[in-house]
Amino acid sequence: MTLGEFPITYAVKHRDYKIRMSSRSGGVFTALSDYVLSSGGVVYGAVLNDKLETLHFRAHCKNERDMMRGSKYVQSNMGDIFKSVKSDLDSGILVLFSGTLCQIDGIKAFLGMKYDNLLLVDILCHGVPSPKVWKKYLEWMETLHGKCFEVEFRNKKDFGWAEHVETLDFQNNKVPKRVDSRIYTTIFYSHNALRPSCYLCPYKDILHPGDITIADFWEIDKACPGFNDNKGVSLVFINNVKGLNVFKEVTCDLEASETLLKDSVRPSMFTLFSQPDTRDGFWKDFNYRDFKMIAKKYGGYGLLNSIKGKVSHILNQRIVH
Repeated sequence: MTLGEFPITYAVKHRDYKIRMSSRSGGVFTALSDYVLSSGGVVYGAVLNDKLETLHFRAHCKNERDMMRGSKYVQSNMGDIFKSVKSDLDSGILVLFSGTLCQIDGIKAFLGMKYDNLLLVDILCHGVPSPKVWKKYLEWMETLHGKCFEVEFRNKKDFGWAEHVETLDFQNNKVPKRVDSRIYTTIFYSHNALRPSCYLCPYKDILHPGDITIADFWEIDKACPGFNDNKGVSLVFINNVKGLNVFKEVTCDLEASETLLKDSVRPSMFTLFSQPDTRDGFWKDFNYRDFKMIAKKYGGYGLLNSIKGKVSHILNQRIVH
């Protein structure tokens, strides 16, 4: 392992199958955060709270860290977390801070200096939807199914790593109900709900602000044939010497194969998403119409979905939207 002009890229899978299946992709975040926690450090990352709102959180043990696993397709509320990070760093505590590239750049700007005891892990981002859209979607789903108490934005265990299906668990008169849906997913990938800044993202580059960058390795079959088992593979960019040194410390927990940079990246990593022609109409509808209409017009919800849901519910006690 040597650091050249460009980042070093790896295909990575955690050796512990249970950890990998509990992770969104290959489980590399768990390996990195385990290293920090076992060294007496703390980990910062995005979690869902009891209200299913996304916010950044400070974890000092594995149980708290485990809440950070999995994707959250909602903008994270940072609150006063930057102040907490600075306090930990000034106290000499080892800190892993994870977030989108703009959040990593934000913490670097806030701190204004380099810390040897800070490991920055940025997560490649497709764009960040407004929390308002997630909140309204959730409220609408609760009118149909009861109180939602758990969400998987991408259900890998039931549908495989390559699929993008959100699964929501509800409680209705003490009767649990599981709903699989692509409505929010469809809205997300339409790019209508992204924040305005995402269309002008300055981080569409091979150079990233973090020490290590992690992502789903969607080009795995080209970059490393035979490595993919549809259980999840992480793409890892080693961006500097600090990232390289930490990665060396965790490779005992990982299956890691170095890949060619040119085979590992996708065009979307460098290309800005254009603002859709439908975006203004989406937000006008969002602000003045009920969410059922939004789901039908922009999320693919309709008669076919209802029929599938009824059949699935009869056969599997599970609903599909």
